[in-house]
Amino acid sequence: MAEKKLNLLADFPSISTQQWMDKITADLKGADFDKKLVWKTNEGFNVLPFYRAEDIENFKSTDVVPGKFPYIRGTKADNSWFVRQEIVVKDVKEANAKALVLLCKGVTSLGFKLNKKDLSAEYIAALLENIKADCIELNFTICTKRSVDLATMLTDYFKSKEYNVAQLHGSINWDGMNAMLLRGKDFEKEELVSMAKATFDAALGMPFFRVIGVNATTLSNTGAFLDQELGYALAWGNEYLSSLIEAGCEPSIVAKNIKFNFGVGSNYFMEIAKFRAAKLLWANIVDAYQVKCIKQGCQHTIEGVCKCAAKMRIHAQTTEFNKTTFDANVNMLRTQTEAMSATLGGVNSLTVMPYDSTYKKPDEFSERIARNQQLLLKEESHFDKVADPAAGSYYIETLTSELAAQAWKIFLEVEDNGGFFAAIKAGTVQKAIKATAVSRLKSVSSRREVLLGTNQFPNFAEFAAAKVEFAKATADCNCNHSAIETLVPVRAAEEFEALRFATEAAAKRPKVFMLTIGNLAMRLARAQFSCNFFACAGYEVVDNLGFKTIDEGVNAALEANAAIIVLCSSDDEYAEHAPAAYEATKGKTILVVAGAPANMDELKAFGIEHFVNVKTNVLDMLQKFNSKLL
Repeated sequence: MAEKKLNLLADFPSISTQQWMDKITADLKGADFDKKLVWKTNEGFNVLPFYRAEDIENFKSTDVVPGKFPYIRGTKADNSWFVRQEIVVKDVKEANAKALVLLCKGVTSLGFKLNKKDLSAEYIAALLENIKADCIELNFTICTKRSVDLATMLTDYFKSKEYNVAQLHGSINWDGMNAMLLRGKDFEKEELVSMAKATFDAALGMPFFRVIGVNATTLSNTGAFLDQELGYALAWGNEYLSSLIEAGCEPSIVAKNIKFNFGVGSNYFMEIAKFRAAKLLWANIVDAYQVKCIKQGCQHTIEGVCKCAAKMRIHAQTTEFNKTTFDANVNMLRTQTEAMSATLGGVNSLTVMPYDSTYKKPDEFSERIARNQQLLLKEESHFDKVADPAAGSYYIETLTSELAAQAWKIFLEVEDNGGFFAAIKAGTVQKAIKATAVSRLKSVSSRREVLLGTNQFPNFAEFAAAKVEFAKATADCNCNHSAIETLVPVRAAEEFEALRFATEAAAKRPKVFMLTIGNLAMRLARAQFSCNFFACAGYEVVDNLGFKTIDEGVNAALEANAAIIVLCSSDDEYAEHAPAAYEATKGKTILVVAGAPANMDELKAFGIEHFVNVKTNVLDMLQKFNSKLL
């Protein structure tokens, strides 16, 4: 037996797709396959319940190897990435000391956010003192109007320290169009290109510093769908690429100077597909320029065309859109899956935001947790050991192809209408993202998009107002603003959090009493649903094992000073119990019926106004109760 080879495939006959479909159709017992099992994404394409090898047999991506054009499988042969942490520099010595500590704790990339008023050669020297710039990645963000000065000072500093510039890696996040989107800066095209070119020229002494940023994180944090984030980011990058080439900059160097900063959310497989699609599409865009290679003997040059210029450099940052103030520890679960998506998708660097960053300045503990989330992926899960592990997955390959197609449509639409700069000026980008944000918030309010601990399964006993130190604000460098329409960062949980904060601030916390009666299974299920429903507003909920009569339940509720009584029973029993409960509670408290019974219209005609069920818009209903009770 030990010598006998086991061939599992020989033991199982081949099953065709049609046989699978026949079996599924039989099991559905007449239910519609498309309605029951086909999921339509926010991005507009359908996802099937299963995929097979035949679904990807014509995909060219399956023949690509990591590190080779068109880079869908990554721009490098391995899956290493920089572990990045952000430092807001208020005191330069404190920032330097913190940076040195972080480098001893596993951080390999630093992101400094600088104050434009403090910038000087001495300031840069103090900030980078004792930091070995050739061993890590250094990234800087500053006001767009000081980026040239910063590039000059960094170049002079590195020269004074006699660094080999070929070993220096990092970025200066100059992004004039992001300043327009976030702060309403009304740049003219000539002014924008002039600033970009000046920054590009000032940084030529740092050949591996990328100084033109595409901050698609702005789109992610303001509610964009993934195809919008990707499609607009491509148009954004292409605007800088074409403009700088037209301004006389060397095409191959320009392409290598653009860095993409993406957000990453909790749509696990879709996010992996997004990063794979991004690298593919950007490679094709750059390749369309037929950039000539200026480096002799470059192994990535094909027929004189520089293929390495087509490598997309990606930094990812966990999104703020889905982060919560209540039950904030759940944010760690969200950022962990987001970090997994980003790294499996092949990003070059990643920032995991601390779980408490939405409501306070992160402390040492939350920053350590955020760092360690990446270190665990490296040291224990070995995510950095395998390049593009998602390759060949029928599901992810299909998602990549579909998402790329949707993003490409958006890219072409923007290009056909004059490019990304013109779209910002016209406000079309802003309007599209805001419309998407409204749609997503509506999905959250109706629980079609679930935020654990916020609109579903809240912590009944939590009070959070005391821990909030600040409201998240848009970064500002105090330059003059204009009438350009701006994008405003939004969190999906904010409206629900406002409900709970209002409840906490009220003189008396509303009490909701479950009047459970009749069918055991139905009353328990509906009581549990209703408890979760009203706890989303921070109300005190009182569940019960059951009452023998309506009068007994109502008396117990009134004795408990309940502001709301929720009748929980079966649809059949509501015909008797609901009118009785209405008569017993009329003028004394608010009666709510849990469910959507077939005789709902009759009950409404009897005088019962309030029903809660899976189709109820949770936010709207709770806002109405708040207006009555608080």
